[in-house]
Amino acid sequence: MAIRRQPTAVCDVDGIHIGGSNPIAVQSMTNTDTADTAATVNQTLALAQAGSELVRVTVNHDKAAAAVPRIVKTLRDFGCSVPVIGDFHYNGHLLLRKYPECARALAKYRINPGNVNIGKKHDDNFRTMIEAAIEHGKPVRIGVNWGSLDQQLLTSQMDLNAQRAQPWTAAEVMYETIVLSAVRSAEAAETYGLGHDRIVLSAKVSNVQDLIAVYRALAKRCDYPLHLGLTEAGMGNKGVIASTAAMAVLMQEGIGDTIRVSLTPQPDGDRCEEVEVAKQMLQSLEIRHFTPQVTACPGCGRTTSTFFQEMAEEIQAYLRAQMPSWKGHYEGVETMSVAVMGCVVNGPGESKHADIGISLPGNFEEPVAPVYMDGQLLKTLRGDRIVAEFIDILNGYVANRYEPKQDPATVQ
Repeated sequence: MAIRRQPTAVCDVDGIHIGGSNPIAVQSMTNTDTADTAATVNQTLALAQAGSELVRVTVNHDKAAAAVPRIVKTLRDFGCSVPVIGDFHYNGHLLLRKYPECARALAKYRINPGNVNIGKKHDDNFRTMIEAAIEHGKPVRIGVNWGSLDQQLLTSQMDLNAQRAQPWTAAEVMYETIVLSAVRSAEAAETYGLGHDRIVLSAKVSNVQDLIAVYRALAKRCDYPLHLGLTEAGMGNKGVIASTAAMAVLMQEGIGDTIRVSLTPQPDGDRCEEVEVAKQMLQSLEIRHFTPQVTACPGCGRTTSTFFQEMAEEIQAYLRAQMPSWKGHYEGVETMSVAVMGCVVNGPGESKHADIGISLPGNFEEPVAPVYMDGQLLKTLRGDRIVAEFIDILNGYVANRYEPKQDPATVQ
């Protein structure tokens, strides 16, 4: 069943349309020193290649701001068109004015209202950043984070709550403050002249249930496109599972227009892992398709585990390696489903449900591997070339099942 998205405005970020009925976009952020042009370019290229459709970089001091135009130019020279977003805190109003080339090169600005002076006696710093966005025709993400929430606004909401006949819980006051900070900041930006369709909002927290509550409330209060992310999600399985638990619930309810999985990488770890997790989340929910889905059984005492595991990994690796070529040549190949099963218990059934599947013999079963295509038994493989033969069948299936893409140059 298709998920119905909450209606929102549409924000254009250098050709990536966020909101409305557009696909939920995948984002990531570099963790390099932005002043190190080569390192930042290389990581941005890697993230874009992995599937990040927008990449954010830290712009926190003069050298970082001065490096941004070189970074963007180098990316374009390499043929990479990914929009580069500037992440500003505290001194963004100074850097955007001091380095107009940086302001022009960036595709979007990220502003944290808790780390500028909005809500205080005056909001000149916030206004300066909004005016820079207007001057250079850039959209803005107003990103509230509960770790840097506007303390004056929180205090005023706590005082207001104390006057209620039935006071809210501390958590409810926090949720309301986060939502108010985002919505009021967006409204202030519009009063300074920024278009309604040039604003994206986010309201990040680090707890799963809190994130769900905050975004449900935010979605009811505005129609700005929403960027989802569980901030400081953590390392390894904890970060992956917590991010998925929170964002999957919201996206299933139609909330969210762009996402980031904020994983803490292992030392010298691959930053692209967070992109792969985001893509798999969208694919598992059947919101978007990026690569053929492989259904593989976990193995048990019935399976010849070593061979089965190696075969499943080899086929999955082959699919990942082939996808860039296949996607460039065939329409819809990313929606293909493949089953690699280990024994007769569920193997034939799962293989029939997939577009193409293979069921290996389990321990003490007849040493044959039936292959199913579009629900029908195609042939039975035997011997020591089962994997190679199945890959040959897979290649033929792709070539015959999916329509070749037309070369735009030949379309009249």
